[in-house]
Amino acid sequence: MLTTRRVNLIFAALMVAMLLSALDQTILGTALPTIVGELDGVNHMLWVATAYILASTVVMPVYGKVGDLIGRKSLFVIALSIFVGGSVIGGFANSMEWLIAGRAIQGLGGGGLMILSQAIIADVIPARDRGKYMGFIGVIFGLSSVAGPLLGGLFTDVLSWRLAFWINVPLGIAAIIAAVAFIKLPKLDLSVRPKIDVAGMITLAIAAAGLVLTASWGGTEYDWDSPVIITMIVVTVVSAVAFVFIERRSSEPVLPMSLFANRNFTLTTLGGLAIGISMFGAIGYMPTFLQIVNSVNATQSGFMLLPMLAGLLVTAIGGGFLVTKTGRYKWMPITGSLIIALALVLFSTMRADTPLWLILGYLTILGLGIGLAMQVLVLIVQNSVPHTMVGTATAGNNFFREIGASLGSAIVGSLFVARLTDQLTSGAASLGASAGQLPTDTNALTPAAINALPAELHSFIVDAYSNALSPVYLVLVPLMLAAALLLCFVKEIPLATTVVQPEG
Repeated sequence: MLTTRRVNLIFAALMVAMLLSALDQTILGTALPTIVGELDGVNHMLWVATAYILASTVVMPVYGKVGDLIGRKSLFVIALSIFVGGSVIGGFANSMEWLIAGRAIQGLGGGGLMILSQAIIADVIPARDRGKYMGFIGVIFGLSSVAGPLLGGLFTDVLSWRLAFWINVPLGIAAIIAAVAFIKLPKLDLSVRPKIDVAGMITLAIAAAGLVLTASWGGTEYDWDSPVIITMIVVTVVSAVAFVFIERRSSEPVLPMSLFANRNFTLTTLGGLAIGISMFGAIGYMPTFLQIVNSVNATQSGFMLLPMLAGLLVTAIGGGFLVTKTGRYKWMPITGSLIIALALVLFSTMRADTPLWLILGYLTILGLGIGLAMQVLVLIVQNSVPHTMVGTATAGNNFFREIGASLGSAIVGSLFVARLTDQLTSGAASLGASAGQLPTDTNALTPAAINALPAELHSFIVDAYSNALSPVYLVLVPLMLAAALLLCFVKEIPLATTVVQPEG
């Protein structure tokens, strides 16, 4: 039996690893304008973010399955090493090509950090006690969404954007040392050489890449009916069908179809997908909304997301301790989904004259819902499958949530741009001669550009921006109500009170 001190040391190392992975999804967002200017790579700007998200999403199921087959400790150290290596490449990058390569390598490691950390927690902490730990994991996700842009901006404005990479090196090395020194996991029988589902991994990677690129490029880099996007959609569908065909015949499938016969896995995965879509759809444009409508700078808009983090912290940690104390958990994702739906309805009422304190209150409500709903889904999945499938099931649940994050940003972004274009086109006639000063490209509607416009045009665009964005949130409300309904059918299996531990 592991001592409480040993468990806490293991958990600290895992928290550092998860924070590194989560932060790197957002930390370069505010630094990108400076980076592309310094490296002369504005045409490759989108790939800086896409390379990391794409690489990390693709490898999640691979890490989960391989960890179940050969053990997680060595794989965790390898993932950390890959992540640190990618950070070094990014820190030294003198061109956009090298920067993107560093981000992709970071993603190959970062996807493993997220999955293996959550699976290792299941290896060393009983499900009944895991609730309070899962609450802190939820805080990590929420913290990264706020702290990432803030740190990226701070490093860029005060020191250097390269610190966004270099900070990962000492933290990553410390996590590696802690993992080697403190993590002891059950030994697996490796007398029989495990069979790796290479064909399944390749087809899943192609399908995931096609879906992420379609979501990232559709409506932004390319029109939805362009040959590139249509080709991406076709490749995604064909590879997904091929993946299912392969998995049904593989002896060790990377994502077993039998998992979807498990009611709790399927319901919580669908719930996680919905929450991913709604969460990232809701907060993706919120900083820009605050900058344009409330005339604050990028750093201030980042700080204004802190109420969301505060709400998330309260319910994620408090709910986690309640799970550990009572053993009851089914109510949490249902209640959380309904609270998220309420927050989305409130977001849809925002206008240019909505008081800032009210918007911050809406963000707090969103945080309360996310804290209740998000991380407990992983606990439900892990408690509903055999321990030999914990890594695979954890990876599957996270994989679909990441897909949801990409889809959420794409859905809200596409609907918003379409509505904004209509608003600008239909309202331009009322401006008369000054309409000629309106930017013709919605991508040119940056906060700085809008603030530099004459008062009449500034007021017009602020109204158009708020009127275009706010109603889009209503599109996400039925999704969260459907998620709450689906989660009502989760079977509340008693949480296990023991874990299998190795000797010594």
